[in-house]
Amino acid sequence: MTNASTLYRGGVLHCPADPSATAMLVSGGRIAWLGPDADAPAADRVVELGGALVTPAFVDAHVHATDTGLALSGLDLSGVRSAAELGAAVAAFAERLPAEAVVLGHGWDESRWARPVPPDAAELGRAAGGRRVYLSQASMHSALVSQALLAAAPQVAAADGFDASGWLRRDAHHVVRSVAMGSVPLSQRRQLQRRALAHAASVGIASVHECGGPTISSEEDFTSLLALSGDGVAEVYGYWGELLGAAKARELGAVGAGGDLFADGALGARTARVSQPYADGAPGECGHGYLSAEQVRDHLLDCAAHGMQGGFHAIGDAAIAAVLAGFAGAAAVLGTDRVRAAGHRVEHAEIMDRALIAGFVEFGVVASMQPAFDRLWGGERGMYAARLGAQRALAANPMGAMHGVGVTLAFGSDSPVTPLDPWGSVRAAAQHFNPAQRMTVGAAFAAHTRGGWRALPGSHPAEGVLAPGAPATFAVWDSPAGVRRGLPVLTAADPELWGPQDPTPLPVCRATVLRGAVIFEEGLL
Repeated sequence: MTNASTLYRGGVLHCPADPSATAMLVSGGRIAWLGPDADAPAADRVVELGGALVTPAFVDAHVHATDTGLALSGLDLSGVRSAAELGAAVAAFAERLPAEAVVLGHGWDESRWARPVPPDAAELGRAAGGRRVYLSQASMHSALVSQALLAAAPQVAAADGFDASGWLRRDAHHVVRSVAMGSVPLSQRRQLQRRALAHAASVGIASVHECGGPTISSEEDFTSLLALSGDGVAEVYGYWGELLGAAKARELGAVGAGGDLFADGALGARTARVSQPYADGAPGECGHGYLSAEQVRDHLLDCAAHGMQGGFHAIGDAAIAAVLAGFAGAAAVLGTDRVRAAGHRVEHAEIMDRALIAGFVEFGVVASMQPAFDRLWGGERGMYAARLGAQRALAANPMGAMHGVGVTLAFGSDSPVTPLDPWGSVRAAAQHFNPAQRMTVGAAFAAHTRGGWRALPGSHPAEGVLAPGAPATFAVWDSPAGVRRGLPVLTAADPELWGPQDPTPLPVCRATVLRGAVIFEEGLL
């Protein structure tokens, strides 16, 4: 924050309360004035916007910063389309590493391969020159590992989800992930975290919600990230996902005891707990549930005892049903009004029906959702259709239905599962494969800005808007496709072009400002 005043003028401001505003005065970290250029007050400094669009900055409501930093600087496997390509990418990357290093990669997605069979542990080891290898699948709920990494974690053979091929799921995946990520020293972690937060700022994101926990990060990793919050980079609000861990979450500096507290796994790994068997799984295969309704209830009671917001990762409808049964159990003890007032969250909430959506309304549950999931894996021919069948796939990620009945939505990326790409997420929500689930650009934008603030505990009424007295947290954009009603044009005029192939260019961030402090700029300020 700076006490010097800055006037931004000559822009297009997303300010529904004053659509004619073209200028904004920032002082003391807050917006001091909005209006037309001709009425602008004097300022210590003037920034000419040159017609650029100014909007509230984005909030990404679900990220994993260290993993995002690794994806940005390490081995990105999102583009490989076969086992041979994956092996070649590992070999090329490993050549640059010392013999004792661990090869860390992310993003492979066998559902996009013509032959969806990944290399086994022996093949990975040969490609990496005998090094330990850990390659997380796009969902981050399974991984390929080499024989050397299996040898470094001998206890993994007794864990649920172990497979001698080296493709590990469930508890076995958590075991090897801890060993692999434990190889990254704290100094390197901080560099990776700072890179992730700086990258977030470069795409107009001023705040992120980090979802940590004992099975996906570590206490040291979590507190290290929180220490970087807002230090010339995006601001961080942390969630610690440990069962009955409300006291621990508060001790670590978290704002909530939730996030990735797993009620189930992921659709990509067939570990999301669904009520009907997977279409492409073994007979009767319905995924895996990690929490019972009683455990959910007890966790919410623990959160209430410590005055903490709670939350759960739940993707499949059976897992979400168990979570809502736990909410009902907590409400029987605390009363529904107290449960609602806590603003508890569910991350992902992908497979929902009307009854489950009604449960979110009843208990005031915030839905932290990722529109890019539908863009990447939805529709009648995507990975969801392979896992669930076309009808269930089109019903997935029902953000439009949830928005329509008043469920609070907070959009994010689950980065590095999907990239930090806020306008891409807004467009994905507006172009959902199922027309019945589409949202307006304005509603989707609100879910990715104000929604992220509403998803936090406490009250943040002035956050996420451009208004006098509000925090000066905003982003400046070039909008090559034009601006309509204070927001960029994101979609082609012809709906036949909608979807991942839409040629409409997305806005490019010129600057991001957090409470008056510039955390990113490129050729503007």
